[in-house]
Amino acid sequence: MTSTKIDKRVQEVLDLLRAAGATECMLVGGWVRDRILGIHSKDYDVEVYGLGYDKIVETLRPRYPVNLVGKSFGVVKISDWLDISLPRRESKCGLGHRGFEIEFDPTLTPYEATSRRDFTVNAIGLRADGSLFDPFDGRSDLKRAILRAPTEAFCEDPLRVLRGMQFAARFGFRMEERTVAMCRSVLPEFEELAAERIWGEWHKWAEKGRYPSHGLELLRETGWIEKFPPLAALCDVPYRKGRSEDLFEHTCRVCDAVSALFTREPFSEEDRTVLLLAALCHDLGRPQAIHSTGFDKGIAPGHARRGKSLATDFLESMRAPGWVVARVAPLVRLHNATISVRDESSTARRLRWMAHALAPASIRLWAALREAHTAATASSECDEAKRLQDWCAEAKDLGVWDKAPAPLIQGRNLIKWGVACGPGMGPILSRAFLAQLNGVFDDLEGGRRWFDQMSEGTSEIQG
Repeated sequence: MTSTKIDKRVQEVLDLLRAAGATECMLVGGWVRDRILGIHSKDYDVEVYGLGYDKIVETLRPRYPVNLVGKSFGVVKISDWLDISLPRRESKCGLGHRGFEIEFDPTLTPYEATSRRDFTVNAIGLRADGSLFDPFDGRSDLKRAILRAPTEAFCEDPLRVLRGMQFAARFGFRMEERTVAMCRSVLPEFEELAAERIWGEWHKWAEKGRYPSHGLELLRETGWIEKFPPLAALCDVPYRKGRSEDLFEHTCRVCDAVSALFTREPFSEEDRTVLLLAALCHDLGRPQAIHSTGFDKGIAPGHARRGKSLATDFLESMRAPGWVVARVAPLVRLHNATISVRDESSTARRLRWMAHALAPASIRLWAALREAHTAATASSECDEAKRLQDWCAEAKDLGVWDKAPAPLIQGRNLIKWGVACGPGMGPILSRAFLAQLNGVFDDLEGGRRWFDQMSEGTSEIQG
């Protein structure tokens, strides 16, 4: 087991609280779980027993910048690295994750408090003396990579099912049968969950998931996948004729292949989120296309127009931020675009258009998704990797690898060239950009020659 040595600053806080009369102070939650797993974590959560909120503030304020924004939740925040909370009682009084009456009670025992946590792996505490408090044997569950509810109190908050989904994706956990049954029992309460909270768990699945298929399989195992109809529609639909794998399993494989890329090269948290959600959504709508066209009619189901909007609708239904939807949608739409390097001019033209069509995503992200898709499908096209490599090299040479082409000719140029300012500039700028994408010119000097020829009526504009 990895050392659970406590940070010097946190240890000082624990010592101050114990000196003020706390009967017990312990680190709880994700920091303890992650340290046992050997994962670095910088966010600390401390639970304090035997002291009221005001006494905690009085004890710490002379030494630390105390923030009281979490007072209504029984939380004292110290800068951005430590949350100190009181144990609390929760009484179920309605549906959903908000249907609770909460009472902060410093007289609760650690056992009573931890019995209400979501999973045993999150119900482990680290005392000030360095010993572990583990009443539900969470360490064994960590060793076995098992998600298990400590008690029946798990059923009082249906959001915990989706927390289980993202924990499974982050750590490669599986859920034990009794907890699966609990998840199924709270399925009717899904409708009470706020869309923003649902997105919060999907966001963690995408941003932090190292084993994304584990989270998706948990949804199917618990029956919760039915609450995400576009994903449920992938189940039991053959991916390809003559193969046992269905579209859902194929999606799981692509998601895992994308995650594998993150271990090989750096991606920002935003890029990770976008790529995994694009992998998740890349075949949404394909079941409808398959049912309407069949596999044998020469139509690429992934390009069905109905599939283009389903990814957007799916993400928007979960309140995904606009920047996520804007970047995922073109990756899904073009994930299976045909690539080939022919003559230099036609390849350059196609790449400029592709970079433009992918914005605000990029060819760099598209290539990562395409590589993962090829790896997941064990493509029989032996030259696919070489073609993709050549395609990417050309994109880098053209300067469209990580960004779309920007219009070379701007309104200020037209004014300088004698065009009157007004609505008549719009069509000229549009024609200029089309010509640029088609390779008629590739710098401002060439753009000026194009403009002069257009003005004289001696050249037709391609596009």
